[in-house]
Amino acid sequence: MGLYGPVHAGPTSLEASFNSGINNGWVKVERWRDTSSHIGQEAFPADGRGDQTGQRATFFADPSPSSDVFLLYHAPGWSTNSKTVPVLLIHGANQDADLAWANPNDAGDYGCGQQNCPTSGLMQSLAADDFKVFALSLAHKNGDGYIWAEQIANAINIIKNKTGASQVDLVTWSKSAFNARMYISSVTQAWSTSYQNDVRRLIMLGGPNNGIDWSFRHGWTHTFAVYPGCGGVINGPTAHDSILCYGIWQNGNQWSYASSYFPGSVQMLKRWDNTYALPVSEQDWYTTYEGGWGFYTHGQGIDAFLPESLVDIVRAAGTDPAVRVHNLCGNKADIALIHNEHTGPSDGVVFVSSCNDASGLGNHGGSATIAVNHLKLGWSGAGISQIKAWLNAP
Repeated sequence: MGLYGPVHAGPTSLEASFNSGINNGWVKVERWRDTSSHIGQEAFPADGRGDQTGQRATFFADPSPSSDVFLLYHAPGWSTNSKTVPVLLIHGANQDADLAWANPNDAGDYGCGQQNCPTSGLMQSLAADDFKVFALSLAHKNGDGYIWAEQIANAINIIKNKTGASQVDLVTWSKSAFNARMYISSVTQAWSTSYQNDVRRLIMLGGPNNGIDWSFRHGWTHTFAVYPGCGGVINGPTAHDSILCYGIWQNGNQWSYASSYFPGSVQMLKRWDNTYALPVSEQDWYTTYEGGWGFYTHGQGIDAFLPESLVDIVRAAGTDPAVRVHNLCGNKADIALIHNEHTGPSDGVVFVSSCNDASGLGNHGGSATIAVNHLKLGWSGAGISQIKAWLNAP
C-alpha cells in the first residue's frame, strides 16, 4: 500500500468501438483493456446481482467482465466542442455511465433516489454547455479501489491522446471519488500508476473523505436487504456472516465485508461512533458494530476490517496541490426503499462531515452542501448547477 508506481498509465488496447444503436444520448462507446497483466477477474455474486446489464453487457461482451476491461463513453461534441479541458465523468458503486450521468431512469422507478426519475442528466447538460464530455464505466461495480484508480488513470491518458489536452477535469461520485483521490494522491500499488499531473479539477460528489460505517451502524436492516435468504437483493456487503431470517439461520461470508464480491467497500471503512452515537434502539446494535453474537445475528465487527481501510492512508498522502478539489455533499436522508443514515446529518449514506472533510486536500477549492440525497447529487438541478459553476470557473 502507498507505494509509488511507474511513470505512465497503461498499456491499453482498444478492443471494440460502437458508433450506432447506442441508448441514452451517447454517440460512441469504446471497450478498452489494460494489457499490463496486473489486473484480472474479480469475483461476481453467483445470483447475478452484480452483473452488467442492458447495453453495458453488450459493450463489455460479458455480463461479468474481467476488471482489466473498461468502457469509455463519448458524449455529443466530444471532438468538436470548444472548451479546452475535457471532462471525465466516473460513476460510483452499483452504478454505470448510463444511470449516473445520462439517464437516471435507466434502472426504472426508484433507481435514482426517488420514485420517478428523469431521463437525462449531467452529460447532456455539460455537452450543451460546450464541454468535451466522456464517461468511464467500470467492469466490477464494487471493485478494488486500486484497480478503479488505475483504470481512471488509463481513461485520462486515452482522453488526452484523443483531444490533445494536457489535463482533464474529473467529476466523480461516491466510491469513484475516493478512488480518483487515490490516483491524485499517488496511493497506488507497486505495479500501478502514480499521479501524472494530468488533472486540473477533481469534483467529488458524496465522497466518503473520512470514511463510512453505515452498514455496521445499521446492520440489522441493511443485512435483511442483502441476504438472499431474507429476500435481499442489494449488491453490497453487510456487517454479518450469520442472520436469522424467518426462523432459519442464514450463514456465510459471501455477503459480508470478508467476501471477495466487494473488495472496494472495505477500503472506505472508518469508525464514526465517537462522533455520532450508535442507534441503541436497533436490533443487535452493539454486536453488529463491535462483533460477536447478538440475538439474531453474528458478525466480526468493524475493527476486524479496519486494517484493510485506506481512508487515513489517503488523507495522509494528500492531493497534489496543483489540482483544485471540490466537495459536493447532500444533507437529505430520504433515499427511497433503504434504511437511511439518521444518527447524524447525512445524505442517507455518507455523513455530511465525512463528505466535507478537507484533511489532506492540497488545494481545496471549496465545498457546497445541497438539499438532496446521495443518489441525487449528480442529476438534481442544484447539483448540476454547482458542478457547472466549478467547471466553468477560471
